[in-house]
Amino acid sequence: MGFILTGRFEILLANEILRPPAETYASNFKVKILATTSYSTSDLPAIILGDVEEVDFKPLEGEEVDVVVGGPPCQDFSVLRGPGRRGIEVRRGRLYMHFIRALVQLQPKVFVFENVPGLVSANSGLAYRVIIEDLRNPRVNGKRSEGYEIVFSDVVDMVKLGLPQIRKRLIIIGFRKDLVRKLGVGTLRSVVAKARKLTGGGSVFAKYPLVPIEVFEGDVLTNLQDVYGDVMKAYEDVWEEVNTPRAWEWKREVWDRLTFDIVEDYRMLNRIEGTRKELDEAMEAHGEVLKEMGYLGRKVEQLSPPDGSNVAPQESPQVVERLRCIPPGENYKFVVGTRWEVKSFVSICYRRIHPLVPSYTIVAYGGGGTWGYHYRRDKTCLTNRERARLQSFPDVFLFRGTRVRAQIGEAVPPVVAKRVAEVVASMLEELK
Repeated sequence: MGFILTGRFEILLANEILRPPAETYASNFKVKILATTSYSTSDLPAIILGDVEEVDFKPLEGEEVDVVVGGPPCQDFSVLRGPGRRGIEVRRGRLYMHFIRALVQLQPKVFVFENVPGLVSANSGLAYRVIIEDLRNPRVNGKRSEGYEIVFSDVVDMVKLGLPQIRKRLIIIGFRKDLVRKLGVGTLRSVVAKARKLTGGGSVFAKYPLVPIEVFEGDVLTNLQDVYGDVMKAYEDVWEEVNTPRAWEWKREVWDRLTFDIVEDYRMLNRIEGTRKELDEAMEAHGEVLKEMGYLGRKVEQLSPPDGSNVAPQESPQVVERLRCIPPGENYKFVVGTRWEVKSFVSICYRRIHPLVPSYTIVAYGGGGTWGYHYRRDKTCLTNRERARLQSFPDVFLFRGTRVRAQIGEAVPPVVAKRVAEVVASMLEELK
């Protein structure tokens, strides 16, 4: 989606093993679904529904492909799996080799490889070293490609690129070596410098992050004073209702420090020191991103998309009661020792997002209170459309089939993918 949003790329072929996300892809990008790995260029653009191991890239060999983009399944690399994760030792961890196969067969000018940060440390760093070497010198069944210069490999903090959500991903970008030689050292340095912007160094969002209240209300926070006041003051008696040492501690350490001025509380919660001029410039940047996403002037609660993604799921009375006793930024621990207590070991369990702090990571799977919860006291579980906004999907992007939560949670946020695509486009411009 991010590459398409630049208006500079045409996606010829995609692959997905599950039908629901394949249907979402085909519907949004107006392409056909191929249920077979046998195809010709006359079938393109398309998405192949099937196992990547069976996808034949040969029909694309004459297309002079500019870019191959992929995020091989990453579950076995995730740090959430703990010290027992097996990485490249298991089949799913080795599926990245089909990305390598695509490089060998298609010889794209550039590749973009996305994965979880845990890839860097999996197998004591062995997985990362092996994959980097394979990306530099792709070889499959004795056949090898020209090879690639790694121009960017870093864990990208997506908050710094304008995402209203804490999300970090490893991004690796490679430029074909024969093209690097053609460009020369000076131009290569320029390309690398452009790619380094993906780290967000010096970005206004690194200091002044976009936050949930802005993407849900469709406006910059300096225009949302009344909304913020209403949201927070609804929790004014929560410590008395819960009446535990933790609740009273929250009153002293959090509530009593609030000014209920949206700018001052935003500064305090995000540890920001800066001038009013700097804040005004940041709000201008926030407005530009909201406009880019299509959110400016459009409250999420007013949306009724035809895919039903803005309908909140029914929660049990017990869950509704429990959530009324958990303020923004807090989780299940807030009600330990009360009749709303629930046992858990994950910090996101029944955790409300905070209106003025980037959301915690939107996850694809999990039950028992891991769905993500609204900052408003009279609301509980986030809708899929609210999750989609935290992931920066345009409101016109509609989801098909089941597993919508997973489709959203497993995606690369489009606004970040667009930044990556802009870097890739600038690299390809150097070849003209």
